[in-house]
Amino acid sequence: MAAPLLTIRPLPQAAPGLGPGLGGVTALAFTSINGVEAFAALSRRRDLPVFTVGDATAEAARTAGFGAVRSADGALGDLAELIARAAPGGMVLAPGALQPSGDLPALLAGRVEVEALAVYEAVETGAAVPGDWDAVLIHSRRAAVALAKRGSGAVAGRLAVAISAAAAEPLQGAPFADIRIAAAPTEAAVLEALGNPRPGV
Repeated sequence: MAAPLLTIRPLPQAAPGLGPGLGGVTALAFTSINGVEAFAALSRRRDLPVFTVGDATAEAARTAGFGAVRSADGALGDLAELIARAAPGGMVLAPGALQPSGDLPALLAGRVEVEALAVYEAVETGAAVPGDWDAVLIHSRRAAVALAKRGSGAVAGRLAVAISAAAAEPLQGAPFADIRIAAAPTEAAVLEALGNPRPGV
């Protein structure tokens, strides 16, 4: 069952610094597919090299028309190290969420100049939690916060599978039967951690 707790809303105002020259920007860094899609709608530039946190985001960047795309195939820290090793020179622009789950500029402080640019926001849908379910897949800290707001009665005895420890943190203390953390921040790892949500069935 699909019951999204968040919906993605591109920021309606024109984003600053997105003119033809992109103001000295020498590369782009994306931490999500949502960031790629929102930025691609704001700027026609596709010639800059791109760094992404994972393979799915890299594929979204290629689909959007970016040619030189490199994936960290990991988490935010892996992306920071990929960028640091590449030493792109100049400024790296990181289009992303209004309330990002991590701080890429801080991770690269003193090594690479990174400027975060909010191009979308994640808004809670207020969707009701289905009455009959066994497991929930959590792909972000914001989604976990939204689920936690539903109260303990909505999650008691169920299984939660989170894409990372950071995404699972807001669920700590809730009466889940189990909270599992994916071995890697990928959809494949989330599904592997899910396994069979009904042991013995």
